Amino acid sequence: MRRILVVEDSASTRSYLRAILEDPKSAGMMGSLEVSEAQGGFDAMRLLPRTPYDLVITDINMPDVNGLELIHFIRKSEQYRTTPLIIMSTQATERDVERGRKVGADAYVPKPFSPESMRETCARLLGAGRA
Repeated sequence: MRRILVVEDSASTRSYLRAILEDPKSAGMMGSLEVSEAQGGFDAMRLLPRTPYDLVITDINMPDVNGLELIHFIRKSEQYRTTPLIIMSTQATERDVERGRKVGADAYVPKPFSPESMRETCARLLGAGRA
């Protein structure tokens, strides 16, 4: 079973992502998944040392610890240095995407996103076998 951590301050976006990832179509592409949710960067920093995750999906704009700070924290961690990371954000200019890649994101999915685009991105990164 693969574990995914969704870090997002919007409860509706977390629910939408959970529905996408727990859909049988996702299981067909990625196998069995367990989805955990963090309400923000600080919450994620508390959860990450407790459970090994195979993929982290994070928003950028969050009130306590933003997504870029969270990615920096994750990339400095021995446990998560090579774990695939996806940024999902309404900020999706070329400059935003480049900044996300520079801090260590493996993919950038602009909001709003389709279930198919998120599934394909997750499947590609989980299939890479990096985690």
